[in-house]
Amino acid sequence: MSSTDNTQKKFPRTYWREIELPTFKSLDQDINVDVAIVGGGITGITAAYLLTKEGINVAVLEAGGILNGTTGHTTAKLTAQHGLIYDEFIHHLGKEKARKYYESMMMAVQFVENTVIEKGIDCDFSKQEAYVYATTDEYAAKLKNEWEAYKSLDIAGALKDSIPFNIPVKAALMMSNQAQFHPLKFLKALLEEAINAGCSVYENTVADDIEDDYQEPKVVTKSGQRVTAKHVIIASHFPFYDKPGLYFAKMYADRSYAIGVKTNQEYPGGMYISADSPSRSIRYTPLDNGENLLIVGGENHKTGQGVDTLKHFEELQRFTEEVFGINEYQYRWSAQDNVTLDKIPYIGPYTSQRKNVLVATGYKKWGMSTGILAAHLLTDLIVRGSNRFEDIYSPSRFQADPDLKSVITTNADVAKHLLKGKLEMIERVPDDLQNGEGSVVLYQGKRAGAYKDENGKLYIVDTTCTHLGCECEWNHAEKSWDCPCHGSRYSYAGDVIEGPTHKPLGLLRKGEV
Repeated sequence: MSSTDNTQKKFPRTYWREIELPTFKSLDQDINVDVAIVGGGITGITAAYLLTKEGINVAVLEAGGILNGTTGHTTAKLTAQHGLIYDEFIHHLGKEKARKYYESMMMAVQFVENTVIEKGIDCDFSKQEAYVYATTDEYAAKLKNEWEAYKSLDIAGALKDSIPFNIPVKAALMMSNQAQFHPLKFLKALLEEAINAGCSVYENTVADDIEDDYQEPKVVTKSGQRVTAKHVIIASHFPFYDKPGLYFAKMYADRSYAIGVKTNQEYPGGMYISADSPSRSIRYTPLDNGENLLIVGGENHKTGQGVDTLKHFEELQRFTEEVFGINEYQYRWSAQDNVTLDKIPYIGPYTSQRKNVLVATGYKKWGMSTGILAAHLLTDLIVRGSNRFEDIYSPSRFQADPDLKSVITTNADVAKHLLKGKLEMIERVPDDLQNGEGSVVLYQGKRAGAYKDENGKLYIVDTTCTHLGCECEWNHAEKSWDCPCHGSRYSYAGDVIEGPTHKPLGLLRKGEV
């Protein structure tokens, strides 16, 4: 049995969730607050902390458990180096806005550092240099253009010709004064402060709709409770309320993978990410016993598309073994994030007419700095009515270049997968499945999804996504049904894991074979 096979029964498992977190009851009555925050991740909790410091009455509604979403499944780099973006931003947005993007992200890095020092938070915070490296001539040339953008924007860094690993690089671009931390240790401390200041938190409370959003918005939960507020912040990863904004047409969902291992190699410091494909992200985090955990991520792809998802973990394991050597393979996890049309998050009023409903989404896998920036921006809009970065991130923006091309390309991809799922030839039937296996099958003459658990119990679902009707595909690594059109995800029994959908898949059969 291979080392990958040996790890299957223990994984998926994320290192960040190994700490003890508080638990909270579900909302069981109507309440009235100043600000209702939907989403208990980095944006929601940081916003709750900032708002309660202003004396504002806040309630946080979380559909599952606090800090169990994307925030708990990150590589936790705290940086303004979000790949190769600044040269592109200068061309599409202008030098002033490109510089403001950098400043906004550095504000988030500085906030974490200052808060850690001020409050004595033990969250493994450390200053690091961040590197993006190229292994091909094509991307080495792009790194040189990006370095010219750094110099133009007065970004501290350097262009180098190597990194301290056995990786044949053509060039590497370093950004100074970046950081890494344990996000859940940090946010746990902020959450405790917010609660002590009067913030209420409700877990397993699913926000389903917003009523009276032009006047005094009311968040309606799936179980029928109403939270009346002066402002609502939608920080639920994908906006749960999508009727007027059509955010599903302005973003696509992307998945990425990470493993955590112990290795004999001494880690030289720094955070690294490849510019070219396949994507590779490298950093370490200190463990409580004085050892280091090496975190290697990458292998991104659009949700519901591409090869068997388990192969992405296998590729990360192979790369890590070749470059570092693996003593102990301890953790494996994946994450999903939304990418906007112009690669800049949507943070601000939900629409130009809905100023009291605010949204933060589209972090493009850079949620640590972006989530903290979003919390500050939204807090300023609520408390002071403005923020100096609001024009960059306004969800109502639309610029013809590159947005128009992105709209066409993104929605053409959706149409392709919508048609593909409907015309697919299906050869398997439920009886073909082994224990622990899932697949698209033919059931009662129609396309369906079947999963047989380790005890032989069979779950058969209708694979038609309840959002807009695309056909979901089986995700082997997470044992889920993933929509290739807009990124909705469901458990093997059809329950909703990720939006934009609200409704589960139809369960056609459940029971012993």
